[in-house]
Amino acid sequence: MKDGVSKNTSENISIKSPSVKKNFLLSTAYQVLCIITPFVTAPYLARVLGAEKIGVNSYIGSIIAYFTMFGALGTISYGAREIARVRDDVYARSKTFWEIELLSVCTSGIAIIAWAVFVYLSTQYKVYYFVLTLNILGTMFDISWFYSGMEQFKYTVTKNTVIKIIGIVLVFIFVKTKEHLFNFVLINSACGLFGNVSMWLTLKPFLVKVNRKDLHVFKHFKGTFVFFVPVIATSIYTVLDKTLIGVITHDKTQNGFYEQAHKIIQMVKTFTFGPLNSVLESRSSYLFVHEKFDEIKAHINKSLDFIMLVCIGSVFGILGVADHLVPIFFGEGYEASIPLLKMFSPVLLITGITVTLGSQYYTPSGKRFESAIYIIIGAVVNLICNVLLIPRFQSMGAVIGTIISEFVITVLFMIFCKGYVTLGQIFKVSWKRVIAGLIMFAYLLIMDRFVEGDLLCLIIQVVGGSLIYGILLLLMRDQFLTGYLIPTLKNKFFRKKKATVEGE
Repeated sequence: MKDGVSKNTSENISIKSPSVKKNFLLSTAYQVLCIITPFVTAPYLARVLGAEKIGVNSYIGSIIAYFTMFGALGTISYGAREIARVRDDVYARSKTFWEIELLSVCTSGIAIIAWAVFVYLSTQYKVYYFVLTLNILGTMFDISWFYSGMEQFKYTVTKNTVIKIIGIVLVFIFVKTKEHLFNFVLINSACGLFGNVSMWLTLKPFLVKVNRKDLHVFKHFKGTFVFFVPVIATSIYTVLDKTLIGVITHDKTQNGFYEQAHKIIQMVKTFTFGPLNSVLESRSSYLFVHEKFDEIKAHINKSLDFIMLVCIGSVFGILGVADHLVPIFFGEGYEASIPLLKMFSPVLLITGITVTLGSQYYTPSGKRFESAIYIIIGAVVNLICNVLLIPRFQSMGAVIGTIISEFVITVLFMIFCKGYVTLGQIFKVSWKRVIAGLIMFAYLLIMDRFVEGDLLCLIIQVVGGSLIYGILLLLMRDQFLTGYLIPTLKNKFFRKKKATVEGE
């Protein structure tokens, strides 16, 4: 029956071979929207809600995150990898999809029951917690991992783009004062749920009917759990930071200051890491199955080259413009976020290496458990640092703890990655950029001293600093710019020009 189904239905299913470049552009476009969303809403919300309400939102968000993480288990990464491995067999991928999704329904159901008990016992923020139940339902219906495994990013990008735009509009309409935090929480949760549900509308062409007897749901539990371990470990320094700041300091404004600094760092991460690694993780899984190791290494090298280019410039840029960026972006009352943002900036470089190796080597090669051990070690280091530093330094203690733990994880990732990334390789792609970054930083400091007015100074810093960084790298013949980016753009330009001439 299995063979019959595959044969009869595969002719009706026309799925184009995925293109890495096209998927990268689609993913980049969506990640740009993800950056634009907080870029548009964050300044407005910072002024309307204030540091305390922003802190409350950060705190309750950290609480619900634990339940949604359990609901998802390790489905996002594990599911994408498993689908990538069987995507050429329509019956196998249909079977794999339903097994993993049904497992997700079970774990999400347990998470909802546990959440209901937590909400019942809570004495504070109950009304917000009730609305946040939608987040767990959203996890239950989230099948973005299937499209990632199929490398069909257009289906997730288009729908999520529409939902995000609707969400932005709703925020400006229904969030007007500090008392409208409930509206904001509801809009975020509802948009997340609707975005995930909408992905089911285009699912049918990818699947065929599966015999129920062929389904073995719980055989995936071990795999998803292995992927879940690093997720929960990572949460110790991405989510627990916010929880501990609130619990230890009893000051939600500290959560607000931390949240705003963290938000800017996340925006840069989203632009730099998101598009590249979300696309190449599924491709790397496919390549590992077919033992195309040279191609995998080439992808990792090029990814790291690009990430170092952007991150080194971003670190020096943030250090130079933070004094003007924070008051312009968030308004008055967030001055405490400035030193936090400066201290946070090196995280971009450190996590750039970790994310590249994690998504393009450890996960696709089936070494997720290995990486989980390294992440757990880093998480323990972070927890210890938080407990020791937050009581004394408040939100700054959480930032310092994050930097130390991320550095520990990156060192471990590099030691055991079998040469896919080396210290020599990092130095080779970084030294010219560090020189260019330092010169740009000197320019930013000079402008900060002599140009008056936050907005005017920030514009001159950003425009001038970007030009200086780019021009210096071109003069030093930076490998990525002169060896890949410019030749690629030239080829596309001349190809397009040639096609136009021939068309005439």
